[in-house]
Amino acid sequence: MKRLLVLAVAATAILANAQTFPGTKPVTFVVPFAAGGPTDRVARDLAEAMRKAIPGSNFVVENVNGAGGTIGAAKVARAAPDGHTLLLHHIGMAAAPGLYRKLPYKVLDDFEFLGMINEVPMTIIGKPQLPANNYRDLENYIKANSGKLNIAHAGLGSASHLCGLMWQAAINAKEAMTTIPFSGTAPAMNALVGGQVDMMCDQTTNTTGQIESGRVKAYAVTTTKPLSGNKLLKDYPTLQEMGLKGFDLTIWHGLYAPKGTPPAVLAQLNAGLKAALKDADFLKKEDALGAVVVTDRRVEPAAHKAFVSAEINKLKPVIDAAGKYAD
Repeated sequence: MKRLLVLAVAATAILANAQTFPGTKPVTFVVPFAAGGPTDRVARDLAEAMRKAIPGSNFVVENVNGAGGTIGAAKVARAAPDGHTLLLHHIGMAAAPGLYRKLPYKVLDDFEFLGMINEVPMTIIGKPQLPANNYRDLENYIKANSGKLNIAHAGLGSASHLCGLMWQAAINAKEAMTTIPFSGTAPAMNALVGGQVDMMCDQTTNTTGQIESGRVKAYAVTTTKPLSGNKLLKDYPTLQEMGLKGFDLTIWHGLYAPKGTPPAVLAQLNAGLKAALKDADFLKKEDALGAVVVTDRRVEPAAHKAFVSAEINKLKPVIDAAGKYAD
C-alpha cells in the first residue's frame, strides 16, 4: 500500500510538471565536450533560439567533457525525466556503441529522441608540404608511401576520428597510415599546420579558415553532392566522384531527453526545437559555421531515432574492422 502511495505521488508530480513546464527551473543542455568547440557553439546558439521559442523558458549550457562524449551522455540518461536536462550530441551518439565495449547506457533505449538540428560536411586536408595537389594525386601518394604516412584526429570518438576510419577503410589504406590521436581539434590542427602530421579529415567548421588562409591543403569533401553553396569549397570533388561509391559522412547534431520524460513535455520541446530551427538569427549563425540546418522529417522524434539507428549500423562495421575500442 505504501509503495502504491509513493508511485501515485510520483506520478502526480510528473503530471504537474508536464502541465507547468518549463516553470521557473532552467532547461540545461548538457554538451559532452569542452567549451568553445563546434558542438558547444551549436548548443549555445540553439539555447538562445529555443528561449525565444518557448515563452517563459531559460536555457543554459553545461559542458561535461570526457570519454568521447559518453560521460555527458550517461549523465543525461540518469537525469530526472522532467525535461529540464537534455543532451545535445553529435555523430558520436551513433559511434559510441561501436567504440565502447562497456557503454553505461543504451543509445536507442535510454533516451527520448527530440529531433535533429544540423549537418556539417567534412573535408580531407593535408599539411602544406604534402606534394599531392589534388585528390587523385593524394591517393597515389598514399599508395606509393604505404606505412610512412600518418593521419591525425582529435581523440577517440571525435568527428575527425570517425571520418579518418571511414576514409581509410574506403581506400583500403588501413595499414598505409598511422593514426595519431590528439587531445582535441586545436592541437591536432596545429600539428597539421606545423607539418608534424600528414593528413586529417575534419568538419568545415574547423577547416574552412585554415584552407582559406593556405595553412593546409584541401582535397575533397565527404558529402555525396558538391558543396555548391560554399564559395570556398564548391569546386572540390566529393569522395563519391573520386570513386568511393556511397561515401557520405556529415557531422550531425541532435537533441535528446532522458527516457520516461512525459509526452506533453516532449511535445513542447519538439515544438520549440522546430521553431528555433527557423529562427533568423540561428540560421545566420549556422550558415557562418558552414552548417546546414535540418528541415526534413528528421526534426520529428521517430525519424530522428530511425536515422540514428541507421547511423549505428553504418559506423559499427567500420569501427569493428579498424579494431578501435575503449573499455
